[in-house]
Amino acid sequence: MSVTNFENPVRILLVEDSPDDADLMKLALREGTLVSHLTIVEDGEEAMDYLRQHAAPDLILLDLHLPRKNGHEVLAEIKEDHLLRRIPVVILTSTDSEQSLLTAYDLHANCCLTKPADQDQFSRVVTRIEHFWLHVVRRAGRAEP
Repeated sequence: MSVTNFENPVRILLVEDSPDDADLMKLALREGTLVSHLTIVEDGEEAMDYLRQHAAPDLILLDLHLPRKNGHEVLAEIKEDHLLRRIPVVILTSTDSEQSLLTAYDLHANCCLTKPADQDQFSRVVTRIEHFWLHVVRRAGRAEP
């Protein structure tokens, strides 16, 4: 892994209730080029609690199908909060519902991607997310709550 332009590891919050998908993400990040710190929460309420109690992550990877508070609700809360709204939120979902994706974009998701089931494809998607959101996109400094 190479060091990024940040002094500290890139902080990524993964909001994912599937242990298998969380494991795929961990493996893909280990294979990636960034030094990262991955935090995994399993439902929407836990995600919002985490975001309000810790330093803001550099990137949020959000599933839409979550227990207790779904991804659309989490996304709406993030984008309504002046301390959180600038954090890039990438939707990673297995849904093929056009309406669900339109709703995510209406709630200001930065982008929506379909979760690949295959580890190789998953790793390629994660590498592209890393490259684009953490290397190509120009962002202001790290947000702090």
